[in-house]
Amino acid sequence: MKIWGDNPKVFGIYGKTSPTGKVIQKDVVASRKDEFNISGLAKEYQIAMKALRNIPDIRQEKVQEISRKIENGSYDVNDEDIAEKFIQTLLRERI
Repeated sequence: MKIWGDNPKVFGIYGKTSPTGKVIQKDVVASRKDEFNISGLAKEYQIAMKALRNIPDIRQEKVQEISRKIENGSYDVNDEDIAEKFIQTLLRERI
């Protein structure tokens, strides 16, 4: 590529050679260890979750009581209670 005419800015940039100075390191940053902090709310959440893990998923005494009633034939369920529970469940799922 040829450039015709007077272009002092272009030639001025390439024509100048100046010595570069030694690189001086400033403001050295000391390495620090990473920190990990847990908020108070997170600590409370951990305590609550630990307590929930200790509670069994199945209440064995309740299951045994109902099983005895079924075996004895004394377990009676009210039809209206069942219908009400169905309606409550359906209403909760819609929201």
